[in-house]
Amino acid sequence: MGIVEEAHNVKVLGSGDKFLILAHGFGTDQSVWKHFVPHLLDDYRVILYDNMGAGTTNPDYFDFERHSSLEGYAYDLLAILEELSVHSCIFVGHSVSAMIGAVASIARPDLFSKLIMVSASPRYLNDVNYYGGFEQEDLDQLFDAMSANYKAWCNGFAPLAVGGDMESVAVQEFSRTLFNMRPDIALVVSRTIFQSDMRQILVHVTVPCHILQSKKDMAVPVMVSEYLHQNLGGISVVEIMATDGHLPQLSSPDIVIPVLLKHIQHDIVV
Repeated sequence: MGIVEEAHNVKVLGSGDKFLILAHGFGTDQSVWKHFVPHLLDDYRVILYDNMGAGTTNPDYFDFERHSSLEGYAYDLLAILEELSVHSCIFVGHSVSAMIGAVASIARPDLFSKLIMVSASPRYLNDVNYYGGFEQEDLDQLFDAMSANYKAWCNGFAPLAVGGDMESVAVQEFSRTLFNMRPDIALVVSRTIFQSDMRQILVHVTVPCHILQSKKDMAVPVMVSEYLHQNLGGISVVEIMATDGHLPQLSSPDIVIPVLLKHIQHDIVV
């Protein structure tokens, strides 16, 4: 195992001849895909990895400069693909990883046959003629709460993000992986994500994109999926799922798994 694979806890599973990458979002790790992975193993070589800063990674490997932009994470992804000698893949990115995959695909479009974006947003802040869902004041309060008492913040944020009560298994699971992050790293990562603005790069994304979105998501308003569809540089398709929350693959796998499989198996008909 190479140093990049080891640092990102890379796992390669399954027996198919096509590579499929599963990439997680903020506050989770590769375990967020646990309900989905068994459905892929007969048909795909599935690559799982953890983003730097996830609680499962060595915090010493987190580079506060490199990982202060999504480009840093995109270069991590490209390094993983290079180390594994992957020449083409289907990329499934949840939340921030959808944008990380988009950045990587601009640099190396040849490596990605399609991007499947789950709960993706190019910008979380509202702007003139753009509704991202948050005002700067909302984000400042979020960052302050994280700094003041990280565990209390995790316990409050998890049910909001997942949708549902604190008793649900999905909320408990997200609370666990969120709390696994080192608080100072979690704060930096959340700032990088929530203050990012990737709108200007969308036109340069030329690989086909499948945009999957919950009908109700506290982090990403439904209209953001339509914004992505209108502004991406290549062909794209949107599906709004009858799910609640930002982590539907964890909270509503029975609904999400068939949708994901459909978009993985079927290309966009122009």
